[in-house]
Amino acid sequence: MSEKDSESAPDSIFRNDVIRSFSWSNINVQVRDRRTKQSLKLLDSCDGYVEAGQLVALMGPSGSGKTTLLNVLAHRSQTPWTGEIKANTVSVGKEDLRQISGYVEQEDALTGSLTVRETIDFSAKLALHGLSASTRCAIVQNLVDSFGLNRQEHTIIGTPLRKGISGGQKRRVSVASQLVTSPNVLFLDEPTSGLDSAASFNVMQFISSVAKKHGLVIIASIHQPATTTFQLFDQLLLLAKGRTCYFGPVQEVSDYFNSIVPMPLHTNPAEFLLDLVNTDFDSTAADQSGPRLAAICDLWSTSQMYKTLQSAVSTAPTKTIEPIFKTSRLGHPSRPDIPLILLHRSFIKSYRDVLAYGTRVAMYIGLAIMMGTVWLRLDYTQASIQPFVNALFFGGAFMSFMAVAYVPSIIEDIHTLRKEHANGLYGPLSFVIANFLVGLPWLLLITLAFSIIVYWLSNFRDTAGGFWIWVLWLFLDLVAAESLVVLLSAIFPIFVVALAATAFANGLWMSVGGFLVPMGTLNVFWKYAFHYIDYQAYVFQAMMVNQFKDTIYDCDRVNDGGYYCMYPSDLQNQGKTRGTAVLDAYNYSYEDGKMWEWLGIMLGIIVGYRILGYVAMWFRLRRN
Repeated sequence: MSEKDSESAPDSIFRNDVIRSFSWSNINVQVRDRRTKQSLKLLDSCDGYVEAGQLVALMGPSGSGKTTLLNVLAHRSQTPWTGEIKANTVSVGKEDLRQISGYVEQEDALTGSLTVRETIDFSAKLALHGLSASTRCAIVQNLVDSFGLNRQEHTIIGTPLRKGISGGQKRRVSVASQLVTSPNVLFLDEPTSGLDSAASFNVMQFISSVAKKHGLVIIASIHQPATTTFQLFDQLLLLAKGRTCYFGPVQEVSDYFNSIVPMPLHTNPAEFLLDLVNTDFDSTAADQSGPRLAAICDLWSTSQMYKTLQSAVSTAPTKTIEPIFKTSRLGHPSRPDIPLILLHRSFIKSYRDVLAYGTRVAMYIGLAIMMGTVWLRLDYTQASIQPFVNALFFGGAFMSFMAVAYVPSIIEDIHTLRKEHANGLYGPLSFVIANFLVGLPWLLLITLAFSIIVYWLSNFRDTAGGFWIWVLWLFLDLVAAESLVVLLSAIFPIFVVALAATAFANGLWMSVGGFLVPMGTLNVFWKYAFHYIDYQAYVFQAMMVNQFKDTIYDCDRVNDGGYYCMYPSDLQNQGKTRGTAVLDAYNYSYEDGKMWEWLGIMLGIIVGYRILGYVAMWFRLRRN
């Protein structure tokens, strides 16, 4: 990239004319205490006014309402709230705010198998459209340099099986990934968590310089910053027990609080203020708030600074108009190239993340060797009929069951989707399309590796057509199983719950598939409620037809010179039995058109799972 590109890159993604001010008034959050059943205020009449280019520190003791207020301001609160939020004097709703804002959560939601540079670069690709590759590359490099990540830029974030960067470095990557999306309002929840004092200062110094240079509004909750870091902020909002103790310039903090409690010389102002409003360990408190805290809050509500703040907030019109906020980003979630970008990212993850597919490939190959040697070279006598049937059931059912190994990977992807959707980058449809497409080649590879070993070792029907029909149905089995995992993980995006739900579902499909309990014995409820939507049932019966439709088995010879055939057929007098007699015993139709009918049903089940997975994600994302 050229030096010119590098110097001009940051100016190409921020629009200085989008946000001039950001304010909130009379924010209240009230819940019911689970223990006492009494009403409990998490936030009590909070107000604020921030101008473009300012960096606001949101401080307070644990439980003061910092994260609650941050979530309300970003329209991400799960708890009902009242009040008004404005941008450029306009009441702004959730969808409009997401187009102009970014949010860095306290817990990093990063794709562990991507490198530092790839993480930031994919955020840029998703958010920015129309920039040249060299310009985007310059933007990413600028952020990598500014956040002190040069040495780690080609190191992966980290997975359970592969060590990556440190927790503090992950925080820097999270902030950089949001800055690269060109937000005009940026919410940071504990951005310096896990960083030492030097790293905290450098990160906040860069964020402050970006805010001032490009007119960003940045609101950051922060816990006990060092003095040098604290002085980088322009405004301070001090909360305690959900009430405002101070909102105003950082430079005026000492003068304001000296009139209440003199601040000792050479004291970190942030530490002093937190100690001052923290009543958790105040044994002299007469009530829940403490008399000192009540006095501080009352003094603020009668101060001149409070009146000035009220004036700034109230002078803005309250009517809602059609805003121009959606032009703030150079990209848009409905861009047609979004699925391709997600597909590229998912492909990188798929071959780097051992838990996603690598472990499953090794596991299925091991299972194939085990199965092929247990059911080794079965002969075509009637004694082998039941082992053949058992092998068909075991192969399809156990392959499907082991799709539970995909749960941790898809849970991570869903958490990433939630974060990036909340930041207005893309929706669940693009995610579902990319997730489906990236899995197909891997599932085909697993199917082929398993089939090449098992099919010939176990001596299934010795024709090319028989082999490829087996491959087709086993592939569809794995696609359906993975689609079920995606659906259940979308409904229950918690690892242990999704794992248990997937295991239970597979147990159900095995029970009603028609092998463990024959269709003539299976009771009506389970038959009509679940059997006909059981994808494992269609896989099993298709494999049964493939194996037994055109094969013949030798019967046992008895003492009188005759033959005993377990499945009588027209060849019994010749000491043989047709495989179709086995199919008749299981009530499986082997008409030529039936295989196509089952194939259509199987594809319908797969599509249905994916659509339901999309709907589940859509409903969950609407609540965020």
